[in-house]
Amino acid sequence: MAPKYRDGDTVASFNGKWVSYTHTAMAYAAFVGALIVGMWLHYHKIVQNEIAGYPEEWFPSVSATIGDRYPERSVFMLFIALTSGPRFALVGLWYILTRRPNSTLPKFVAGIGIFRTLTCGGWTYVTSTDDHDWHDIFMISYLVATLPWTLGCFALSPRNPTAIKYRKLFAGSFFATLVPLIYFFIQHKVHRIPGAYTIYAFFEWSLVLLDVAFDAVTMIEFANFEIVVKDVRGVSRGAGNKAVSDAVLEKEKDKEIGTVFSGAFSWVGFFDAAADVYTGFVFWSMLTALGVCVWYFPLWHMGISGYEVMVMCTVSPFLLCVRPLRFLIVRHVRICHLLSLSGLLSFLAKSPENRLFSAGFGVWMACLSWAATFYGERSQPHRLEARISAFSLGLIASSIAKFAFYTNNPIWPIMHEANGGWNKTGLAVAVIAILRSTRSTASSGADIPAPGPTKGSSTLSAFGIAGLFFSMHSLLSDSSTMISWVWEGYPVRGPLAVPHGAVTLLAMGFGLLVGLFAPNLSRSWAFYGVGSIGAAVLTTSKHWTGYYGALVVAVYTMAVAPALISQAARHSPAKTFGLGFLVYNFMVLFHVWVVAYAFVPGGPLVREHTDWVMTTMMLLIGAGVFSVSAQPPALKSYKGKLTVTAAASRQRSYYLYVLGFLELLAIATAYLRFPSYDYTPYHPETKSITAGIWTIHFSLDNDMWSSEYRMRDLIKELEVDVIGLLESDLQRIIMGNRDTTQFLAEDLGMYVDFGPGPNKHTWGSALLSKFPIVNSTHHLLPSPVGELAPAIEATIDAYGILVDVFVFHSGQEEDPEDRRLQSEYLAERMKATPRPAILLSYLVIKPGKGNYNTYVGEKSGMKDIDPSDWDRWCEYILYKGLKRTGYARVSRHTITDTELQVGKFVVDQPENGNDLISEDQVAPGLRFPDLFKGEGVRGHKYHVFNEPRYYA
Repeated sequence: MAPKYRDGDTVASFNGKWVSYTHTAMAYAAFVGALIVGMWLHYHKIVQNEIAGYPEEWFPSVSATIGDRYPERSVFMLFIALTSGPRFALVGLWYILTRRPNSTLPKFVAGIGIFRTLTCGGWTYVTSTDDHDWHDIFMISYLVATLPWTLGCFALSPRNPTAIKYRKLFAGSFFATLVPLIYFFIQHKVHRIPGAYTIYAFFEWSLVLLDVAFDAVTMIEFANFEIVVKDVRGVSRGAGNKAVSDAVLEKEKDKEIGTVFSGAFSWVGFFDAAADVYTGFVFWSMLTALGVCVWYFPLWHMGISGYEVMVMCTVSPFLLCVRPLRFLIVRHVRICHLLSLSGLLSFLAKSPENRLFSAGFGVWMACLSWAATFYGERSQPHRLEARISAFSLGLIASSIAKFAFYTNNPIWPIMHEANGGWNKTGLAVAVIAILRSTRSTASSGADIPAPGPTKGSSTLSAFGIAGLFFSMHSLLSDSSTMISWVWEGYPVRGPLAVPHGAVTLLAMGFGLLVGLFAPNLSRSWAFYGVGSIGAAVLTTSKHWTGYYGALVVAVYTMAVAPALISQAARHSPAKTFGLGFLVYNFMVLFHVWVVAYAFVPGGPLVREHTDWVMTTMMLLIGAGVFSVSAQPPALKSYKGKLTVTAAASRQRSYYLYVLGFLELLAIATAYLRFPSYDYTPYHPETKSITAGIWTIHFSLDNDMWSSEYRMRDLIKELEVDVIGLLESDLQRIIMGNRDTTQFLAEDLGMYVDFGPGPNKHTWGSALLSKFPIVNSTHHLLPSPVGELAPAIEATIDAYGILVDVFVFHSGQEEDPEDRRLQSEYLAERMKATPRPAILLSYLVIKPGKGNYNTYVGEKSGMKDIDPSDWDRWCEYILYKGLKRTGYARVSRHTITDTELQVGKFVVDQPENGNDLISEDQVAPGLRFPDLFKGEGVRGHKYHVFNEPRYYA
C-alpha cells in the first residue's frame, strides 16, 4: 500500500475554496465587465434590435453585450480566458471529491464538465459573424450539456446540507427562469412586441448569473481541501466522500429504480441497446412510409385504384399460427429483419408501382419480425422489456428524425438524394444494427411460455394492440400532428410546431419511463381514465387547452405500451399481433374515410367524425387494459419486492441513456429550427406584393417523390411574397403525417398559417407570407353534399398597410349547390372587409359564367386579375383596393397537376384598368424574372400567354 503522506518539502499550499473563488470572480468579471463597458460606450446600439430601440428597449441582452463590438468583446474574451484555468481545476477537484470505486458516474460528469468548458470557448471565440453555424453548434452543445452537468452534480453532492440547499436554489431558479425566458422571446420574435426583448434580456442575464452561482457552491466542499505543491513526484489520491446518491442507493437498493444506474458502464451494452433502438426506428420508418406510397395511387386516379390493398401488408403475423413456420421465423428472426430492409431499398425503384411493392414487402417482413421477436422473448421478462423499449424508442427516434427533417423521414421511399434523403446511409446503419441486435432470442424458436400463469383474453389483447399502434402512428409519429389539431390561426394562442414539437417528444419519453418504472400505474383503470380525458380534451378543445390534452395522450400512449405488448406476447402471436394489425388497418381506413367520404363507399356514414375515431381508439386500448388487468402482477420475491437482477437493471439503463440522448437531440433540433422572424419582401423599394396560388397535390410529384425542394426553388425564383397552398393538409397516416409548410416557411423565410387542422376534415389550405400575419381566421364553408371547403381569412401588415388575403378551395364540379353556397359565403366575407384584399383561390368555374359573377363584381367588391384570360377553370386571383401591375402563369412540370399563378400588386395606390403595357415600361422591381421566358428552366416556363402580362 502506498504511504498516506509522502516525504518532501512543501513548496506552496492553498485552500481548495480559492479555486471556486477565482472561477466565480473571473466569470462574473467577464460578463459584468462587458456589460459596463458596452453600456458606457455603445448603449443605444446594444439595446437596439430588429423590432425596436431606445426607449422601448432599454436593457441589452447577453448576446448583444458580448457580441462583435470593441472593446466589450475583448473584455469578455480576456476574462473568459482567465476563467478557463480555474474552470478545469474546478472540474478536476470535483472529480477527486466525488469519485468512488465501481462507479462511472463521476467520470461521466467530469467528462461533461470538460466538454462544457471547451464548448464555452467555442462560442466565445467563434462569433456568429465569424461562422454562424459553428457558433450555434458550440452554443447548443454547451446548453444541452448543462442538464447532465447539473443533474450529475446533484447526484454526486456530498451530504452537506448547506451546499445541497444552495444547489437546489440555484438549479431550481435556473430551470424555472427558462419558462419566462422562452415566453418573452416568443413575444419578441413571433408577436414582435416592443419592449419584450428587454424583459427577455433580464431573464437571460439571470441564467448567466445562476449558472456561475451553481458552480460557485463548490467553495463549500472545496474548503475541506488543501492543495499542496511538493518537490517530489506523485500525488496522494483519496477515495472521495460518500455522496447523496450512495445514501439513496443504500436506502433503496431493493427498489427497481434504485439499481438501474448502479454497476459498471459497458460500451458494448450501450451499442447493443442503440442497435436495438435503430432497428425499431427502421420499423417505424417503413410503417409510416407505406401510407404515403399507397396514397399516391388514389390521388392520381381521383378515386379507389386497387393499390389500396397494400395497406394489408401489416397482417403478416397471421403466418405465425403455423407452428413449424413460427419455429423457423422465431429461430431465424435475423433473416426476417434483413429481408424487411427491402423497404429501405425501395428508393432505388424508379416506377411508383415497384417502389410501392418493395415498401409493402418490407412492412410485411418487419411486422412479422417484430411479432416473432416479442413472442420469442416472452420467457425472459427483462429481455422482452428491452425489445419493447427499443420498439417504443424507435417511434421516438422516427419522430425526432422527422422533426429534424421538416416532417419527412430521410429514409422513406419518397426521399432520395435530390430532395434531402439519407437512404444509403440509413440502409448501411440498418444492416449493422440488425446484425448486432438480432443475434438470438430467448427461446431460440421453442415455444417457451412466459413465467407465471397466462390470464386475460387474447382477442381483447389484439384489440389493445390495434388501438395502441393506431394511437402511436396517427398521433405520435410526427411531433407536430397534434399541434396542428389545436392550431386556430393568428394571433398565436397555442403551441407551434417549432419549438413545441420538442415538448411533445419529451412527453413521449416521460410516458415510456412511467410504463417502465410504474407498471402498476400504467395498467390501471384510473390511468386509463386520465388518458381518455386527455383524448377528449384534444378532440374537443383548441389552443393551449387542447395541447394539454395532447400531452396527456402522448404520456398515456407511451406508458401503456409496455403493458399491452407484454400481455399480447403471452398469447398466440398470430391472434394478438395478426388480428391486432388487421383491426389497426381498419382504423387507418376509418380515419381516412372521415375526410375522403366523397370518394369512398360508405363514406357519408362517417363523414366528419374524428370524434368517433378517437372514441374507438380509446375503447380498443381499454379492451387491452381489460385483458392486462386479468393478468397477475409480475413475480415478487419473498419480501414482496419486485425481482430485478443487476444485469436486467443495467440493461435497462442503456435504453434510458439512449432515451436521454434522443431527448437532448430533440431539444437541440428545436433550438436550431427556431424561426428568426426577421423576414423581408423581395422588392420593398416598390412597395409591391407578389402573390401566388398553387395546388400542390399533397407534396407528391408525378413520380412519387416528395416535392418540397422543387416547390421551394420555383417559389423562390419567382420571388413570391405571399402564396396560398391548396391540398396541403398531410397530417394523416395515409399522407405520412407531414407538413410541407414547415420546410417552405423556414427555408424561404416566411410566416405561415397551416390552415384548418386535420380534425377539421378538409384537404387543407395554407398561407405563407413574407409580411407579418396580424390576424387570421379559418372558415369551413357550406358543404351539405360534398367535401368540406376550407378558407383562410388573414390580415397581413404590408409596408404599414393592412391587407386582407383570402385562401380558398371550393367544392368539386359534381356538387353545384355546394359551390353556389360557398360563393355566396365567401363573397359576403370579401365584401365586408374595408381593407385592400387579395383572393388566392381554386374556384372550379368558367370566366364570366355562373358563380364567377358572385366572386367578381358588386356582390364581393372584387376584381379579376385579368378578365380577358378565358383559359381558366380552377385557379383564380382576385383583388380590390390595390394597383395590379402584373400577372403570369407558370407551368408545373412534374411537381403537381396544377400550374402556379402569380400576380403583382402595389399597396397604397388606387386600382387601375386592364390596359396592357410592354415590359420595358415597367420598373425593374415590378417585373417577373426572365428565368422562365422561352423554354424556361427545369420544365417551368411562362405559358398560356408565353410571357407575363403587365398593366398600366
